[in-house]
Amino acid sequence: MNKKRNYIKLNRLRNSIIGLSCVSSFFLGGFISRQVDEQKITIAMVKNAQKIIGLEFTDAEADSMLETLETRRKNYGELRKLKMPNAVAPALNFNPLPAGYEFPDKISGFKTAVPSTFKLEGKNDELAYKTIPQLAHLIRTKQISSVELTQFFIDRLRKYDPILEHTITITEMRAMTQARKVDAEIAAGKYRGVLHGIPFGAKDLLATKDYKTTWGSVPYKDQTIETDATVITFLEKAGAVLIAKMTLGELAQGDVWFGGKTKNPWDIKRGSSGSSAGSASAVAAGCLPFAIGSETYGSIVSPSAECGTTGLRPTFGRISKYGAMALSWSMDKLGPIARNVEDCAIVFKTIHGPDGKDLSVIPAPFNYSSGGSGTLKGVRIGYIKSEFSRKSANSLNDSLTLVKLTELGAILVPFEMPALPYVEMSIALSAEAGAAFDELTLTNREDMMVNQNKGARPNALRASRFIPAVEYIQANRARTLLIEQLNQKMKDFDAFIAPAFGLNLRVTNLSGHPCVVLPNGFRNGLPGSITFTGQLFGEGKLLQIARAYQIATGFNDKHPELNF
Repeated sequence: MNKKRNYIKLNRLRNSIIGLSCVSSFFLGGFISRQVDEQKITIAMVKNAQKIIGLEFTDAEADSMLETLETRRKNYGELRKLKMPNAVAPALNFNPLPAGYEFPDKISGFKTAVPSTFKLEGKNDELAYKTIPQLAHLIRTKQISSVELTQFFIDRLRKYDPILEHTITITEMRAMTQARKVDAEIAAGKYRGVLHGIPFGAKDLLATKDYKTTWGSVPYKDQTIETDATVITFLEKAGAVLIAKMTLGELAQGDVWFGGKTKNPWDIKRGSSGSSAGSASAVAAGCLPFAIGSETYGSIVSPSAECGTTGLRPTFGRISKYGAMALSWSMDKLGPIARNVEDCAIVFKTIHGPDGKDLSVIPAPFNYSSGGSGTLKGVRIGYIKSEFSRKSANSLNDSLTLVKLTELGAILVPFEMPALPYVEMSIALSAEAGAAFDELTLTNREDMMVNQNKGARPNALRASRFIPAVEYIQANRARTLLIEQLNQKMKDFDAFIAPAFGLNLRVTNLSGHPCVVLPNGFRNGLPGSITFTGQLFGEGKLLQIARAYQIATGFNDKHPELNF
């Protein structure tokens, strides 16, 4: 009898497998001991289990597996006894670089525009929307102290949080200690740079000593982790002041967390999107100069697009994830959400690079300069034609973006993604999330989470137990094909653009490419956004291209009225 290797969609089988309490997951990532008593594995169990993974074995073949399957079930139990914390990464590190790849930047360099001098006319709400260089000018010229600036933004967070629900914890004691230290250093003539004294927020999946790190989720709402995430350490060494831990959708999905639903400051009837929900909402509302978010599959891009902020999702491996909640070790990335592109560049310069604690970090040059004529003459930009042809609420703004880039001198060329099974490749994320939260599922605590619908994180974690190890590896091998093919397609381009939501989001998170998301217009009073995607480790050029477009359009200078 020939084996049928036809893969069957799980939803077609769901009804047929309900009640198969003895379907152990010896093909499926581990026997879920919380659900069934350990019974002797039989041929009938194998025959039932094979339906879920779309394979067919003869009775003789099933019988020959039984002894091995019994042994492996015991092995799974021994592994579970380790109770490995979320912070323990797999031995296998994802590397987004194709063979023979050369970094776009050969040397490192950093030069920002010099802000025009100005005098602060009272500490009014206009201060809320100053850029990082503008705030730095005020601190450096001693028009405002870091303590005063820190208190201003803490007060603003408290003012708007009851409506926007963007803040989990205000780290006031830590913030004021750091701000006083900054003021003393500046008074003594020690100035660390443009971030010295600037307040910021951090998505509450980043560990901070002496404060809760809740991951936005009921099972972890009282969790403390007695270390500081590397990005926070790097920022504080540069003199920045952590003032708040920001909301995230539970375990980094969406904008619903254990305390409510984070709102979009442009329209509080809408959610902020997520999962870097509070980071985007607070920056958009002028409650923070910048914040650190994270992205596995859209969590910087999506809330930035919804709230009209500018976000940078760096290349995978650019920034240490030490101290950050793991969802997918091969796809998680940290990055800034800020007022504009240059603010993102300033923060990125500070937080990128190795720390000796995250083995996935790849040292690479970063060369950024805000100088130049502001044109894009000769810059080759691909545009994903199929995505621009698709009708959406932001279609007009997206089309006008192409017009503006042409006016700026860019050479626009149609660009299409490699033809690969992207949805199927995404099981890599699901399998890793299941491993990252293994203990949560085995102890039934995912039942405590707020969202329990079919598309929510708890159900995804349960379903992840039924991903075969072989298919997880195959998905990652397919990602190797993607990396190679996309690298070939991008060789003749400086960047490519696409609407903020669409195929691009899935593809580039799987491949590890960097992108900048920024406003490209408004419709019905709400911001629309566009994404620029760059070469692997090509953040310097990518940010320069995005900045030229942003300066020419100025959409980032419009802010929500907050009249609620």
